[in-house]
Amino acid sequence: MRLFIASPVILNDYASIKTDFEGIIEGKWVEEKNLHLTWVFLGEVDDPEPIISKLSTILPLETPVESEGLGYFGRPPRVFFAKVEFKLLYDKAREFKEAGFDLYRFKPHITLCRIKHIRDYRAYKEVLKNYREKKLGMVLPQIHLYKSELTPKGAVHTMLM
Repeated sequence: MRLFIASPVILNDYASIKTDFEGIIEGKWVEEKNLHLTWVFLGEVDDPEPIISKLSTILPLETPVESEGLGYFGRPPRVFFAKVEFKLLYDKAREFKEAGFDLYRFKPHITLCRIKHIRDYRAYKEVLKNYREKKLGMVLPQIHLYKSELTPKGAVHTMLM
């Protein structure tokens, strides 16, 4: 099964973000119920028990972590995301490393959309500026193991622990 470790996310007004970029970004938006911050993507795993054992040594976040601002990865942009407060999350990431998890290229973010095409790059940059310091929501103080099943309609995430 395809597994990852993540913290659930609640955004204040996800629909407005999608509306603001409507007609500008073409891509696959993450369903609101699937929004999360990925700590570790594990990929295909036969037996989740060793992972569950290691994960039990990691404490949840002490408090929710705010999401503020939007960003993207890639040139041209391919992943559109909500930013999160790095310092608190890097401290928690250290615990994952100490428990034996590989955090290869860990960059905390909340994926919102997998971009296929930007129709109007100038408009994209202008709308992005409006979100520069805007508080968007929070990463909940929980850490869970999820199973991810890829379907023609998108990924379906099921919490295992």
